[in-house]
Amino acid sequence: MTDRIEQQTALGDVAARQLAIATRTVPQMGSITPRWLTHLLQWVPVEAGIYRLNRVKEGSSVTVDCSNRDERELPQTFVDYEESPREYMLSAVNTVLDVHTRVSDLYSSPYNQVGEQLRLTIETIKERQESELINNREYGLLHSIAASQRIKTRTGAPTPDDLDELISKVWKEPGFFLAHPLAIAAFGRECTRRGVPPPTVSLFGSQFLTWRGIPLFPSDKLTIENGKSNILLLRTGESRQGVVGLFQPNLQGEQNSPGLSVRFMGINHKAIASYLVSLYCSLAVLTEDAIAVLEEVEVGKYHEYK
Repeated sequence: MTDRIEQQTALGDVAARQLAIATRTVPQMGSITPRWLTHLLQWVPVEAGIYRLNRVKEGSSVTVDCSNRDERELPQTFVDYEESPREYMLSAVNTVLDVHTRVSDLYSSPYNQVGEQLRLTIETIKERQESELINNREYGLLHSIAASQRIKTRTGAPTPDDLDELISKVWKEPGFFLAHPLAIAAFGRECTRRGVPPPTVSLFGSQFLTWRGIPLFPSDKLTIENGKSNILLLRTGESRQGVVGLFQPNLQGEQNSPGLSVRFMGINHKAIASYLVSLYCSLAVLTEDAIAVLEEVEVGKYHEYK
């Protein structure tokens, strides 16, 4: 009888939790990545939504005279331009977020429901933006590389020799390599196997492998198909005649991100509040030698890919 009384008077964990206040987190979403490409690009505002890329005609050159004679004829010359330059139109990534007003009214403590829904929606749109910058068939990096700037691996796995050849293609102030994390791991294995483990560098609070002093930044938007992927090498910035990102400035409802806006669309008769989330962007490769790609990079045989 005594044991039974002791069991009844001891407060259990389940009951005790009813008086405890749990420490909560904001919603965590595993699909969010660092999106290094969007951080590393120079972003150029495009006021009218059109970016015209003017280039010099192939073969056009300037004639100069280096003679030391006092009396000489100066050569006459000019630089010819392409008559039909390419124009880039900004691309839109849109979605509409719906939140029931009852949810936002009753359940917005300690975290604002509308704010968290918008944050996660914006993160998703930015992930799609990076994918479009790499894979879009109109302007994406993989579809903007000249045939002369494409090379294939010598042995399948990415080697130091392969990356050296990439550097020879983008030798004017190369900025960074961009590759799938598994491709970077494969490169690291090849370097270690050859006795030349690549050094690391600390950038933006993270550690990155480097080759010839050029960092390798990871992106899972470079897809893997049949165990193979690509490695890119880029030069960025208008002043370097590199790769630039394009965005629409001064949007209504503009957020703290280039070309991104959030606009309240109203509340319907079912008490659903709607928000239009839009991102306008594109990308331009200013000169052919601003980017090169190493193709058919084998990342390993013992992985399954989506």
